[in-house]
Amino acid sequence: MNQQPTDKPERSTSDLVKAAVSGWLGTALEFMDFQLYSLGAALVFHEIFFPEQSAAMALILAMGTYGAGYIARIVGAFFFGRMGDTIGRKKVLFITITMMGICTTLIGVLPTYAQVGIMAPLMLVTLRIIQGLGAGAEISGAGTMLAEYAPRGKRGIISSLVAMGTNCGTLSATAIWAVMFFLLDREQLLAWGWRIPFLASVVVMIFAIWLRMNLKESPVFEQVNEAETRKPAAAAAAKAETSLGAMFRSKSFWLATGLRFGQAGNSGLIQTFLAGYLVQTLLFEKRIPTDALMLSSIIGFLTIPLLGWISDKIGRRIPYIILNVCAIILAYPMLSMIVDKGNEPNVIMACIIIIHNFAVLGLFALENITMAEIFGSRNRFTRMAISKEAGGLVAVGFGPVLAGIFCNMTGSWMPIVVMLVCYSLIGLLSAFMMPEVKDRDLNEPEDAAEAVTKRKENAVRSSYV
Repeated sequence: MNQQPTDKPERSTSDLVKAAVSGWLGTALEFMDFQLYSLGAALVFHEIFFPEQSAAMALILAMGTYGAGYIARIVGAFFFGRMGDTIGRKKVLFITITMMGICTTLIGVLPTYAQVGIMAPLMLVTLRIIQGLGAGAEISGAGTMLAEYAPRGKRGIISSLVAMGTNCGTLSATAIWAVMFFLLDREQLLAWGWRIPFLASVVVMIFAIWLRMNLKESPVFEQVNEAETRKPAAAAAAKAETSLGAMFRSKSFWLATGLRFGQAGNSGLIQTFLAGYLVQTLLFEKRIPTDALMLSSIIGFLTIPLLGWISDKIGRRIPYIILNVCAIILAYPMLSMIVDKGNEPNVIMACIIIIHNFAVLGLFALENITMAEIFGSRNRFTRMAISKEAGGLVAVGFGPVLAGIFCNMTGSWMPIVVMLVCYSLIGLLSAFMMPEVKDRDLNEPEDAAEAVTKRKENAVRSSYV
């Protein structure tokens, strides 16, 4: 096992706490933003911004607007990821949190289709694109920063705070929508109540911005930056390794993208499409999916750190493999019970909670630290951001739209099962092929799979000497 360099810049426990809370808050705001919109798109936006379409087509258009944010995310991942590897994590994270927060708040003051016609959905798409640019680097930057702060042997459980930020954001957004549905009748909700969740996010934004203004830079970035300043040749090599061509030739990049694709695809189907499908197509009560996701997020406060702790003990690969296998096995029985209107609401909600924790939250608990350890110090932020968003662009951005089209064409819920199994199979294959990266030296410049190959080649050469 490689030893950590002894000249690593010092960071106190207080600095680690600030980095952890900053990552948690930023991720919470990101997922609060996107869950606010995803539930809004599934439950009310089809009437507010696309009222002249049929129910099925309006849902597809609302999900398409949701996907527009994911197209912007991959652009933001490349632009801000490169910036984060060049000028530092802290500066970029300040920019991204500000962009996301402002756009979410502005969605709450948009005019509706009834007020300004086609300009309403156009303005909505514009804000989603700007929001997506910032979000494309937010969670990767937070994951990179926290992994580079955390001590070896505890990275999994500490980095699980980023995943818990996801949980907090999802829970907060779902809870706010649940309260809106409980307190307001349908006319009030469509007239003005839908604005409240977006306006409320400004509180989280202000606190997160203040905290990041007082955050120190990542010690790994400082050390690598200092080393490359002393050695210009190393800096030139690092620049060559950050090219898109080098990234696409990296086995580690495709493995990380596969891990992300599996988790993100399941997330888009369960947290976004399924909620709208149950309400709009199967005519379930709106409280069933919202309450189920809220309860699942609460349970996630136990399962997420537990999985982070387990991965610190037995490694990252085995938990990934187990969770994906469970998601594949559970897909059909859970979905068949969820869509059966003859079942009690509590049974339906329990099934949503089970599949959500195995196929979404459990995988995400492992994702940030695993991907941070897969990539080398030269380009960790960039490659982590792009691999996350490349997987998210296809799986989350287009997955719910495709699910809506396939379910509408077949008149069946089976496309949801097929897509869940396919996503999980991709994640499973990636987990089988990846090297174990637990407690890898984060100062190593090379990506993990390439470093393993290089060590094997050196060992072979040494055997002939």
